[in-house]
Amino acid sequence: MPEKTLAAEATPAPEATAPAAPKGSNKPRSLGQDAWRELRGSWLFWTSSVLLVLLILMAAFPSLFTDVDPRHADLRDHYLGGPQWSHFFQEDWFGYNVQGQSVYARTVHGARASIIVGVCVTLAVTVLGGIVGMLAGYFGGWIDALLSRLTDVFFGIPLLLGSLVVLQAFTNRTVWTVTFGLTAFGWMQIARVMRGAVITQKEADFVTAARALGAGTGRILLKHILPNVLGPVIVVATIALGGYIATEATLSYLGLGLQDPAISWGVDISASQKDLRDGPHALLMPAGFLSLTVLAFILLGDAVRDALDPKLR
Repeated sequence: MPEKTLAAEATPAPEATAPAAPKGSNKPRSLGQDAWRELRGSWLFWTSSVLLVLLILMAAFPSLFTDVDPRHADLRDHYLGGPQWSHFFQEDWFGYNVQGQSVYARTVHGARASIIVGVCVTLAVTVLGGIVGMLAGYFGGWIDALLSRLTDVFFGIPLLLGSLVVLQAFTNRTVWTVTFGLTAFGWMQIARVMRGAVITQKEADFVTAARALGAGTGRILLKHILPNVLGPVIVVATIALGGYIATEATLSYLGLGLQDPAISWGVDISASQKDLRDGPHALLMPAGFLSLTVLAFILLGDAVRDALDPKLR
């Protein structure tokens, strides 16, 4: 009897086990999944996304919005009483300019050059500034000092002024020459953001572990550091994209951006500003679309910033 008692005491009582949780229910969300969950509930994100989808469709497939040749001119339609609001999506919906060209058709086709310049400049400054910032932040020492001082020198030159000086050297200014001029003086902010983010990440435990396991510099930068520093860079680049579109329009307005026969909002604003009193619609329509595009990119950048930075929530 005592042996049975001792055996019973030695045998542990079966523990009550909780029902197994559904597979994946406790799996932590990644940064991208968390950001997307935040974006889905943001009215800024949906508003800017709808606007940008329409503008990108307008730039990529202008024939979906109008079949009128934007370069066709008929002096008999000189201003023609301004916009004809009753003719929705017709060639005279926005009226005509001083040369008898459809303002609506030119506004639709002008989206392509303006958006292409903005996107190309953003990609170029992100790559250039990202490389400079990564090298400066990771290696430090004299490399950091040299690249940081170079960045400071370019930071002292305003984007618009520097672009004006560069573009004056070109007699035929196209989308690519304007992109080059803006890229040459627009990469510094990305470089500073990338440098600060890399300095923070290069001392992290996972980078130290990768270095101890024999990972090379290229692998550490591309596989371990870069994915963890893209968040702030994407935010800055998205917000800056709208500014590059506005800068291109400013250059065209000053006569040092895109030139005829190129069609862009800046070219039309420059051509119609002399006749603002007689035909204000020829200036206000492309200017309105330009402002709407810049606003859409800024709203998208604000939404992405809020989603990627948990400290703001």
